Formats: sequence, structure tokens, C-alpha cells
Amino acid sequence: MKSDFYKENKDDTIWWVNDLDTKGEFLFSFDKKKIYNLFADYPYNLTKEEKEIFDKENPYWAEFFKDTSK
Repeated sequence: MKSDFYKENKDDTIWWVNDLDTKGEFLFSFDKKKIYNLFADYPYNLTKEEKEIFDKENPYWAEFFKDTSK
């Protein structure tokens, strides 16, 4: 998998991932090592701290998933 990492905002913790081999996936990472798939992993496979960071930096997605993240 060839991936390019980028940040939406320079002060963000989260790196978004462009996987050049696939389309239509929303991938992100906190450390450029472990990559999460937004629709498969959020919120259940994130630690409490990771979820807090993700929600703070991505209010749109936090709102989108609010009914599933309880």
C-alpha cells in the first residue's frame, strides 16, 4: 500500500491518508504507523483518548456518527 499522509490543519494530531491503491476509503492515523478506516473502526477501535482527539479535530464526523458512538 502506497500512502501519502496529510493534515487538514497544521496543528492537528490526526494524519489523513491517501491510499493510492484504493478509492472511497477514509483512512486516518495518529502516528503514521497504525491506520484506521473511518467507517470500520470509528469509534469502537479507538482508545478513549484517540476518540476525544478525533472528535475535537473532526466535528463533522463526530456529529455524523453521534448515534453510533455511545
